[in-house]
Amino acid sequence: MERFAVIGMGRFGKRLSALLAETGAEVIAVDKDRALVDEIRDTVTLAVCLDSTDEDALRAQGIHKVDTAVVGIGSSFEANLLTTVVLKQLGVPKVISRATTELRGKILSRIGADSVANPELESAERWRSRLMAPAIMERIDLEAGYSLTQMAAPRAFFNKTLEELDIRKKHRITVAAIRRPSDPQRDGDPTRPHTLLITVPMPESKILPGDILLVIGSDEAVDALATL
Repeated sequence: MERFAVIGMGRFGKRLSALLAETGAEVIAVDKDRALVDEIRDTVTLAVCLDSTDEDALRAQGIHKVDTAVVGIGSSFEANLLTTVVLKQLGVPKVISRATTELRGKILSRIGADSVANPELESAERWRSRLMAPAIMERIDLEAGYSLTQMAAPRAFFNKTLEELDIRKKHRITVAAIRRPSDPQRDGDPTRPHTLLITVPMPESKILPGDILLVIGSDEAVDALATL
């Protein structure tokens, strides 16, 4: 089970905490405002009121043991920076920090943030998908709840044909294309990058390790497929 800490229970942090918890992840919600902590308490695994720049306080609540921490503090960029630094010092493997401008994003990256989130441009729903389904590489919204998504082929699909997998029936997903890296040695130029795009996969098309699938379906179905 994935373990997350979300720090800052503003609109973005609160929504992301709830979405992650809905997927079954263990979520620790943190804010220095007790009223905000109380609002999310019944939704997440643990909700705590503390100063996120206090290393000892974070350690006492087990924040150093999470897989990913999201710093969603928007009221104070200084607190955001200090919290990011403390989390990296605690050894949290992945820290995602909120930035509302490109400059702030660069600063956060310089001090150790592994990724930068801009809630003004990216929704909590989109970040939930990224965190819970890292196999997803790119998503283009088609209409509410549906998208065209590029994702790494699940290991469970390797060396099986589309007919054998019956993806449309079992997963409610349509495979629109398969991107497959070719062998540069075979092409005679090992320095030349090349990919083969199969535009119309056939039932007998086999999915191989390293394949990238272009799929169409509901966001819910795609996220489920990406977690296989």
